[in-house]
Amino acid sequence: MKRAASIFSVFGLLSGCGGIQSALNADGHAAATLRDLIFLIVGVSLVVWLAVSGVLIWSLFRRRRTPVQNEQATQRRLQLVVTIAVAMTVVIISWLTVASFRVTRTVGFDDDADLTIRVRAHQWWWQFDYEEAGLGGGFQTANEIHIPVGRNVRVKLESADVIHSFWVPSLAGKMDLVPGRENILIFRTDRPGVYRGQCAEFCGLQHSHMALMVIADDEPGYLRWAKAQRADADTPQNVDAQAGMSVFMRKQCAACHTIRGTPASGVTGPDLTHVGSRRTIGAGLLENTRGSLAAWVADPQTLKPGNNMPLVPLSSEELRQVSVYMEGLE
Repeated sequence: MKRAASIFSVFGLLSGCGGIQSALNADGHAAATLRDLIFLIVGVSLVVWLAVSGVLIWSLFRRRRTPVQNEQATQRRLQLVVTIAVAMTVVIISWLTVASFRVTRTVGFDDDADLTIRVRAHQWWWQFDYEEAGLGGGFQTANEIHIPVGRNVRVKLESADVIHSFWVPSLAGKMDLVPGRENILIFRTDRPGVYRGQCAEFCGLQHSHMALMVIADDEPGYLRWAKAQRADADTPQNVDAQAGMSVFMRKQCAACHTIRGTPASGVTGPDLTHVGSRRTIGAGLLENTRGSLAAWVADPQTLKPGNNMPLVPLSSEELRQVSVYMEGLE
């Protein structure tokens, strides 16, 4: 089973964004419980399949040495065999049903949580609001969340448009985000790492390009990250970055995005206050580099057709300056 899990984890590493995405590579308690249920169901099914195949092969190759003398006795034996098979089927299915029910009833419903994050799904990106009133105040980020190792994390799930599904296979099971309804999921991990998540409910044209990253940090690392996220954006010192900030505020960008500490206060698109510190852009679509930022701003519809970001007319020099400014928002 460990070898199977390691093989599947390789596929998770190859799935994109540099993070693990495999239900068999479980680092969270909830994910480990679900993985054990998968192994149980697969193991029982394998034993049943081998038993049925063995009986079938035996019946095909056995030779009847004497003609049937007593048809009534033979019929009784067949009835007994069928009765035993039906009884075993009922027992096995009932056992697996109870096991599945117990697992799904216990996974993710612990009221004891150290950190609460409100997750709001959009077509096709993720908005994360940290509700940390007792730890210096909350803040907002997008498409990438950090969590502290060894602490229960409660995520409050809601949707801004259609039904989405929050799924980080290595940490927890799936949970839908339904418009007008709040669902709760609780998970934790005791191991630092980067975990890739995905929307697991078809939500439109770019459903497959709606990924998220969960970065599990040790306690000091998480506190440093959270402190940096609460802060306003730094005032750019570079001449090109200053020019890029001026272009950003002058164009439509400031009407759709928020950059705290500046006049930009739009709520239509993701919060970009610290976009330069994120690993990817476009909800896992591209690695976060200056070139990727420039390509996205220049023509978002070519990279991710159907998304709600309009084409902003920029000269080549303005595009370069904006990308320098955004890269520096760390």
